[in-house]
Amino acid sequence: METTVTKAELAECSDYLQKCRAEVALRVVGQTSVIDGILMALVAGGHVLLEGVPGLAKTLVVRTIADVSGLDFKRIQFTPDLLPADVTGTLIYEQATGNFSVRKGPVFANVVLADEINRAPAKVQSALLEAMAEQQVTIGETSYKLPSPFFVLATQNPIEQEGTYSLPEAELDRFLMKLEVPYPQPEDEMQIVRTMGKANEVPVKKILSAQILQKCRAAVDAITADEKILQYIVSLITVTRPAQDQSSAQHRNDILRYISFGASPRAGIALLKCAKVNALFENRSFVLPEDVQAVAIRVLSHRLVLSYEASADNVTANDLIAKIVDLMPVP
Repeated sequence: METTVTKAELAECSDYLQKCRAEVALRVVGQTSVIDGILMALVAGGHVLLEGVPGLAKTLVVRTIADVSGLDFKRIQFTPDLLPADVTGTLIYEQATGNFSVRKGPVFANVVLADEINRAPAKVQSALLEAMAEQQVTIGETSYKLPSPFFVLATQNPIEQEGTYSLPEAELDRFLMKLEVPYPQPEDEMQIVRTMGKANEVPVKKILSAQILQKCRAAVDAITADEKILQYIVSLITVTRPAQDQSSAQHRNDILRYISFGASPRAGIALLKCAKVNALFENRSFVLPEDVQAVAIRVLSHRLVLSYEASADNVTANDLIAKIVDLMPVP
């Protein structure tokens, strides 16, 4: 049964998001694209991978959004010697009673910052994968549900390779979107330097709550997407799959030779979710092709496995997605 959203409900939810933007901007200078992306994922109910060199305020952005959202926040610093129990928790033997008790780890929070996630080994990655995919963790022989909402924001440094472990494709696919954190503009950097690192002391108001977030998610679910929009999303996804498109036009072959493995069906679901949230940002009750185009790079860039030829020709996933969006017919 389809739900509907009134103009008043839509305007109320859109207003909450605008207030969040304004409140975060009190503490974080610039980075509006990153802030919008995180808010988008928060409303869509997905996880975010933040990629950028050190010192670009990734942790500050995450902590500020957690403060504005009014949700429980925990930070985990990922290191090569980290163990799964350091993330999920463990069983503690109590000598007085002769029983084991559960000590829950930092993953039991609404917003979890996985700082430098690519520094943790495979065992820790698999423990976090269960949390991200199923919103539960297994300690001993028992599975425990995580708080709702549950939201992972992971950061990674793209320039360092020593002491790092590449994220497996299965885990990358669990992230709703990947956001690249750029260097600030000179005028923004002037303001950043002027604060002398005291931006985290600026107070911000609590705008959201678990209840308001649930209301916003209900409004997103009620936003309509025409059948042609769904066909457009599917066409963007399927064109990235070499095995399914051997008889394509020449321009499409130029794209496919750079892709070893394309996006999964989960990418199509993510595209639709994010397009609906983008419509909510614009206070609209329906999805336009422009909404899909606006979120395509964020949603798809980390889901494509590029070929050696792409590396040799210095072609990035962002380049390919931008080209696909330009070439595909718009409904």
